[in-house]
Amino acid sequence: MGRMARKLIHKSSRKAGQSPGTLLHIGAKQIETPRISIFDYGARQLNERKTASVEECLAFRESPTVTWLNVIGLHNPEIVSKIGLCFGMHPLVQEDILNTNQRPKIEDYEDYLYTVVKMLSYDEKTNELDIEQVSLILGKNFVITFQEKEGDVFNPLRERLKNPEGKTRKAGADYLYYALLDTIVDSYFIILEKIGEKIEALEEALVKHPRNETLQEIHALKREMIYLRKSVWPLREVVSTLERGESKLISKPTMVYLRDAYDHTIQVIDTVETFRDMLSGMVDLYLSSLSNRMNEVMKVLTVIATIFIPLTFIAGVYGMNFKYMPELSHPLGYFAVWGVMLVVAGTMFLYFRKKKWL
Repeated sequence: MGRMARKLIHKSSRKAGQSPGTLLHIGAKQIETPRISIFDYGARQLNERKTASVEECLAFRESPTVTWLNVIGLHNPEIVSKIGLCFGMHPLVQEDILNTNQRPKIEDYEDYLYTVVKMLSYDEKTNELDIEQVSLILGKNFVITFQEKEGDVFNPLRERLKNPEGKTRKAGADYLYYALLDTIVDSYFIILEKIGEKIEALEEALVKHPRNETLQEIHALKREMIYLRKSVWPLREVVSTLERGESKLISKPTMVYLRDAYDHTIQVIDTVETFRDMLSGMVDLYLSSLSNRMNEVMKVLTVIATIFIPLTFIAGVYGMNFKYMPELSHPLGYFAVWGVMLVVAGTMFLYFRKKKWL
């Protein structure tokens, strides 16, 4: 069992014996002080602010404009509890928000939609895939997102919200909800592009100089593809559910955009499956390369040994030390034996070259 798998089981075991709806954070503690960013906007106005006070967010509950509350930091269950109480979130939803080991899913509570997705990024220091859970709550005129830590892929969307002529400012909360999902899905293509570059480099290394380190990199990439697949495949079901239009919170104009997001999700899944097949084939290619290299070494050693077999025979015959061997007393006997050995070795070498065994 891998280290990450053991860590997930250890964290999830903390919930054992707790009653349903118990607010307990399960995940890494990333930041000391949770922060909340607020975007309250309409076609003509935009109110943007950052705060650490939950009470300041409560005033936007009945705001006629569209409100986006982005909560960063989940290790303090009290913040989630206060926001959940104000916006009418079910205790089980609050529990799932704090449990960062959820699989992507969507739940319809009539007055709001609860969605879990995985936001992916690459850690520049370790050059490894970083997976973060993002919970989205869609209400009539608000969207609430819960993140584990600082940093996300939503900056392009924030810039679009600052443009008063943009479609996002003129649309409702459902379009903002779609835009958040679409931004996360589009970020998968960036991850896949980096993984594709790694696979190309590994393929080149396998052909030229396969090493044990190369095999370790292949296995590391296979693990990343497993986590990526677990993040993407359930998202297909999430977007498909939204696309069917079963929720009254999603307007018909937004359905067209959700179909586009669904197409992007399918493209990501197809690419993930292709990369998984390529990595599986690369393991076979690595083993074949090692086998071919071993065969080449064994072929050279076999040829060398074959050349020396007749030479060893000649040396053995003239090393028997019989008294009456006529060649032993000949003045040129030593040089004659060497000549015969060289002719035999040269003839066999040329024969092997002609057969392309060397």
